Amino acid sequence: MEFEHSEKTQALQSRLRAFMRRHVFPADAEWHAEAAAGRYPLALVDRLKSFAREEGLWNLFLPGLREDEPGTRLSNLEYAPLAEIMGRIPWAPEVFNCNAPDTGNMEVLHLFASPAQREQWLMPLLRGEIRSSIAMTEPDTASSDPTNIRARIRREGDHYVVNARKWFITGAAHPNVKVAILLGVTDPEADPHSRHSMVLVPFDTPGVRVLRNIPIMHHVAPDGHCEVVWEDVRVPVSNLLGEEGKGFAMAQARLGPGRIHHCMRTIGQCELALELMVARAREREAFGRKLADFANVRDAIAECRLEIDQARLLTLQAAWMMDKYGNKAARTEVSAIKVVAARMQTRVVDRAMQVFGAMGLTPDTPLSYLWTWGRALRFIDGPDEVHLNVVAKRELKREPEGPVLGG
Repeated sequence: MEFEHSEKTQALQSRLRAFMRRHVFPADAEWHAEAAAGRYPLALVDRLKSFAREEGLWNLFLPGLREDEPGTRLSNLEYAPLAEIMGRIPWAPEVFNCNAPDTGNMEVLHLFASPAQREQWLMPLLRGEIRSSIAMTEPDTASSDPTNIRARIRREGDHYVVNARKWFITGAAHPNVKVAILLGVTDPEADPHSRHSMVLVPFDTPGVRVLRNIPIMHHVAPDGHCEVVWEDVRVPVSNLLGEEGKGFAMAQARLGPGRIHHCMRTIGQCELALELMVARAREREAFGRKLADFANVRDAIAECRLEIDQARLLTLQAAWMMDKYGNKAARTEVSAIKVVAARMQTRVVDRAMQVFGAMGLTPDTPLSYLWTWGRALRFIDGPDEVHLNVVAKRELKREPEGPVLGG
């Protein structure tokens, strides 16, 4: 594995940093003012999206794009440092059409959509014309085990009838959301890993109701982490994504890249937190000295740098593994970085908040929001315990290279 980014990647990093300085950072206050007023900042985002498309900073995340699909065709390793840059502003990925959950949905549609589904849903998503959701987790079951999911997809003639209650459906409150990929049971009698299927359900279908936008630790996302109900919702059989009974496998294929994208963006947010921490330590005085002159503050700064760099290297290794050997082969590496990055974010941001004092708890800095996001990330795309189990399983299967326990 090479530790230096290619010339192509370095050039894209420079272009993306320049775009963020020129367009995104100056718009941050306007975005938050609109969101605080209860409106999604659609006009602002659409304007910046048009600039990003013009500059070729578009769909940076999908390596396997076809010739007729718009985007940059970067590998996971090439995309990693770019996701880190855009992650510094949590709403920025949408500007480049690299936002969750659309990235994962485009990935699964790219792999499994029929020609008709591709034209109706994938191409508008790739062009950034619509938004989408993934409907998996449920309030009444432990969705960390996807085989527990109870949503029912029952076939009646040429239609599927969907009955489901899902929550934390990201993007469901976005003004441009058009479709959800819903995971549910089509054959209750099948093997647990073959019971589920995925269907495409437009949000304007009768029987679809968005109940509420759930706050994440009191923060309300303007595009939504919603609770949604599907009551006797009828969709054509042609809305089946892939094959019946393959929903579990398709969900796993979708989650791999999405998990590592979260980690990439998290590293950028931690770099921002460290920069704010250092600036505060340099200018703030207490007991007649700059905070930066206190040994414990210096230790905290150093700990942050060590942890960020460790997480970055582990993320790049996972991205390299995905590119070289495929998503499935990199499963353990992705699980490892998923745990490391989320824990790292809460530690790094917590230290930065401590240096800021009470100000770190307020909206006057992004730190309190970034801390809550790091804490939420320990559940998003699977809780820590699930990923630790993946790592432990591989360790327990390893054959020792030499004598152990004095044997």
